[in-house]
Amino acid sequence: MNFNRIFSVAAITLVIASGSTFAQVKKKPATSLKTKPAAAAAKPPSNNTLPIDRDVLIGKLPNGLTYYIRHNEQPKNRAELYLVNKAGSILETDAQQGLAHFTEHMAFNGTRDYPKNDLVNYLQKSGIRFGADLNAYTSFDETVYQLPVPTDSATVFKKGFNILANWAGYVTFDPVEIDKERGVVLEEERLRGRNAQERLSQQTLPVLLSNSRYASRLPIGKESVIKGFDAPTIKAFYADWYRPDLQAVVAVGDFDVKEVEGLIKANFSALKNPVGEKLRVQYTVPPTPGTAVKIVTDKEFPYTLAQIVVKHPQAVVNSITSYIQSMRINLFNYMLGERLTELLQKPEPPFLYGKSTYAGLLGKQDAFSSIVVAKPGDLENAVKTIVAETERARKFGFTITELERAKQAALVQVTNSYNERDKTNSTNFVREYQANFLIGEAIPGIIFEYAFYASNISEISLPQMNALAAKLITDQNRVVIVEAPEKDKDKLPTEKTILDWVNNAGKNVTAYVDNVTSKPLMEKAPEGGKVVSETVDTAIATTTYVLNNGLKVILKPTQFKNDQILINGNSFGGTSLASDADFTSANLAAPIIGNSGVGDFNQGQLDKTLAGKSLHVQPYISDISQGITANASPRDFETAMQLIYLYFTQPRKDKDIWQGNINQTRSILATRGVDPGSVFQDTIAAVLNNHNFRAMVTTPERLNAVSLDKAYSFYKDRFADASAFTFTLVGNFTPEDIKPYLEAYLGSLPSTNKKETYKDLRMYPTPGLITKVVNKGIDDKATVQLVFSGAYDFNEANNIQLDALEEILNIKLTERLREQESSTYAPGVRINYVKIPSNRYTVTIYFSCAEANVDKLITATLDEITKLKTTGALPADIGKFVAEEARSTQSQLKENVFWAGYLAGAAQNQQDPDNILYHVKNLEQITVASTKATANKYLDMNNFIKLILLPEKKAAAETK
Repeated sequence: MNFNRIFSVAAITLVIASGSTFAQVKKKPATSLKTKPAAAAAKPPSNNTLPIDRDVLIGKLPNGLTYYIRHNEQPKNRAELYLVNKAGSILETDAQQGLAHFTEHMAFNGTRDYPKNDLVNYLQKSGIRFGADLNAYTSFDETVYQLPVPTDSATVFKKGFNILANWAGYVTFDPVEIDKERGVVLEEERLRGRNAQERLSQQTLPVLLSNSRYASRLPIGKESVIKGFDAPTIKAFYADWYRPDLQAVVAVGDFDVKEVEGLIKANFSALKNPVGEKLRVQYTVPPTPGTAVKIVTDKEFPYTLAQIVVKHPQAVVNSITSYIQSMRINLFNYMLGERLTELLQKPEPPFLYGKSTYAGLLGKQDAFSSIVVAKPGDLENAVKTIVAETERARKFGFTITELERAKQAALVQVTNSYNERDKTNSTNFVREYQANFLIGEAIPGIIFEYAFYASNISEISLPQMNALAAKLITDQNRVVIVEAPEKDKDKLPTEKTILDWVNNAGKNVTAYVDNVTSKPLMEKAPEGGKVVSETVDTAIATTTYVLNNGLKVILKPTQFKNDQILINGNSFGGTSLASDADFTSANLAAPIIGNSGVGDFNQGQLDKTLAGKSLHVQPYISDISQGITANASPRDFETAMQLIYLYFTQPRKDKDIWQGNINQTRSILATRGVDPGSVFQDTIAAVLNNHNFRAMVTTPERLNAVSLDKAYSFYKDRFADASAFTFTLVGNFTPEDIKPYLEAYLGSLPSTNKKETYKDLRMYPTPGLITKVVNKGIDDKATVQLVFSGAYDFNEANNIQLDALEEILNIKLTERLREQESSTYAPGVRINYVKIPSNRYTVTIYFSCAEANVDKLITATLDEITKLKTTGALPADIGKFVAEEARSTQSQLKENVFWAGYLAGAAQNQQDPDNILYHVKNLEQITVASTKATANKYLDMNNFIKLILLPEKKAAAETK
C-alpha cells in the first residue's frame, strides 16, 4: 500500500480555495544568508511604498491595455505569452451563467485570423502541445490564456502576439462551432464535477460565501444555460467584458524587450473599448457576525471532515507594512504547521489529516482555515484536537526556539530564490505580474525581497507573532462545515454540539513545550573509502566513479540551476524478494521507517536539527529496486550525504510512527469502498496485474498480520549491500569538489557483494479479450479505459515509434471524440514500455462520458485505430509530433530533473546514455509506413481489455 498516495488524495479532496498572497514557507528549513545584501536595498523606503522590479517594463496603450515585458533566459529560446482578462463568471447575468467559461472554449474554436480549429493546428505544427502547453482557465474574477512559444522561430514568435490579439478582441462565435462545443463543456462539467465533493460544495459554498454573488456564479455555470443560449447572448458577454481597459498582455522570455513592446503595440492598439462601457463592479463577500454551522452528507463521500474557517478582508501586499505582515503570516503558518505535524507522529494520531493555515480564500477574502479529517466515528476528538492546537497558539503564542526555526525556514526560501534569480523559470514571473494586474500585488523583485528579508526578519518579535495569532483566530465571521458519508448521518452531532466542541475545545490547554536537541547529526565522518576507477564521457559531459566497495556514481555537473543538486541511488531487488507472507510488512518498510528519523533522532528531532538546511532525503523500496532520492543546495550537500549514510547504516525503528500509520491506514481502508473512483482503480489494478495481490490495495486482514520487526529487518537487508548501488548526481558541482564527500559517506557504506537482482512476478495482464464493467456511483458518469498490451523488444528504435503512436492517437482521438462527437472533454492516450522486470508495453486509452455514449465512443475509438492500421498516420500529424518532440527535447536537455531521471534510467536499463544526442535526428524514422506498422503490431485486438465504470442503476456485466 502506498501511504503517501493515500494521504495526498485525502488532502486534495479538502481544498476549497487556493492561493495565498505570498508563497507559504515550505517545510524545509534554512541557513542564514551568506551574501550580505546591499544596505540601500534593505532599508524600507520612507513613504511605505514597495519598489517595482526594474527588470520588468510596464506600459499602457492609449486604449487602456496594460503590458508587462521581461527578458528572461530560462528556458532558452522560449517565451511565455499570457492574455489576462479581468472578466470571469462573477460578471455574468442570469442568462449568461457559464458563458465566461464557454467564451474561453470558443477562443480556440474560431477567431478572425484562425477559423474553426486552425489556431490549434497551427500551433501543434509549431511544436506546441494543446492542453500541456497551450491552455487557459476561467475563474470568478478573471480569464487567463497561456501561450508558450519558441523565440528561435521569428515567424511563430511574432504570430504569438497575433494569436493573443485574436483572443482579446476577434473571437467569431460561429453558431455551428458553438453547438459543437456545448457537448464538450457539458462533458468537462461531468468530468470535474458529478462527484461527492462537488455535490457537497454546492451545499456549503452558499454558507461559506455568505450567499453572496460568488456563491451563485460558479465558473462552470448552469447546464440549462449551456444547452440553450444563443450566439448573441455570448457575444454580448464578450463585447462587454473582453475590452482593452480590462486586459493585460504578459510577455516573459528570451527575446528583445523593445521588439516585444513594438509587437504588442502593433497587434493590440486597434482594439477598442465599447461605447458606453459597463462598470466593472468589484463584488465582495459580506462579513457575518458569530459562527455559522453547516452539516452535509453524501452517499459517495468516504471521509468525515470538519472545516473551521475564520474570514478576514483580503490583504493585498502592496506596501512595506503589508509586506512585513505577510512575512509574519508565513512564520505563523510554518510554526502552526510544525505543531500539527508532531501530532501525526503519535502512536494514536488524533486524526487522519489536519492542517491550519492563513491564506487567500474567495471574494476578496483571506481566511484562517483549519481542516481535519477524522478517523471513523471519532469526529469529536479530531475537531477538539485541532481547535485546541489553534487555541494553544492564540492563548500562549509561540516559543522563541520555534520562531527562530521559522525565520531560518523563511530565509532559506528567499535565499534559494535569490540564488536562482538568473535561472528562474519565466512562468514564475508571469504569475507575479498577473497578480499585480488583477489585484495590485506588489512586484518588488527578488533582489529587493532578499535584502529586505535579511535586514528585517530579525526585527519580527515573539510578542508581534503572538498578537498576530490572537488577531487571526477569532469567533467572528466564522463558518464551521462538517462533511460526512450519508450512512453516518444519524450519528453526526447537531449544529449546537459542534459549536460547543469548537467553543470549548481549548479551555484546558497548556503552553507548548518545544523539545529540541543540540546534538550534531553525526559526531564524526566515517572512515571512508576511495575511488578506484574514473571514466569520462565527453559526449554528454559525465564522469563515472567506482568506489572501493563496488558502488558506482555517475556525475553530471550542470549550470542549469545555481542552488540544486539532485541525487538518486538504487539497486535491484525491492519487494519482489519478499515472500508473499511478508510482503505487506516489506511494502510498509520504506515509507514508515523513512519517516521515523535516523539514529538517535526521532522524526521531530530530525526536522528541528535540520533547521538551517535546504535539503530533502528519502529512502524508498519499489517492487524491483530499493534506493534513496535526495536534493540539496550545494552548501548543504555534505548534510545530505550524512543522511544518506545514516539511512543505510542507522535506520530508526519507531514504534509510535509504525503504530500511528497502521491505525490511520486501517481507518482509511474502512471507507475506501464508498468512492466509485477508488473501487474502479482497484479493479483496474487487479486486471492489469494478473490479480496479484501485491499490486492491489491491502486488506484489513493482511494489515492485521504486519510486523514492525519484519519491516525493519527487510529494510535493513535491502540496504545492507552497497556494492550493487548506482548513484546519479546532477547539478551545480564539480566532480573534484564533491569527490571527498562521496568517498567519505558512500565509500564507507557496507558491501557484501551478494549480486542480487529482482524477481519477475509476472504482474501484467493475461493475454486475450477481457471486458470488466464496474457498477458504482449515483451520477450519470462513465469512465472508460481501453488497454492493449503484450511482450516488447525494448530499444531506441521501437521506443520512438511508440512515442509517435501515443501522440498521434492523442491528436486523432481529440479530434474525433471531443471535436467531432462532442461527447467527451479530455480523451487521452498513455503508452508505457519497460525493460524491467520484463520487456512489456501497455497502450491505455481513457475518457469519461455519459453512460449512453460509452458504446458510441468505444466504436469511434476503434474506428480511428482501424484507420491508422489501414493507411498509417497523416503526414501533418507526424509533423506535429516531430515538432513537439524536437522542441520538448531541446528544453529537457537543459533541465537537471530530466538528466537525473534519464541517466538513472539508462543505467538501470543498461542503455548507452549517449543515445539522447541522436534523439531529435532519429525522429526522421517516423513515417506513414512506420506508423501503420506500429499500429498493427501494438494495437492488437487479440490482447484487448475494456474496463468500464458505470453508475449503479445498470446491472453489471462481465465476460471473458
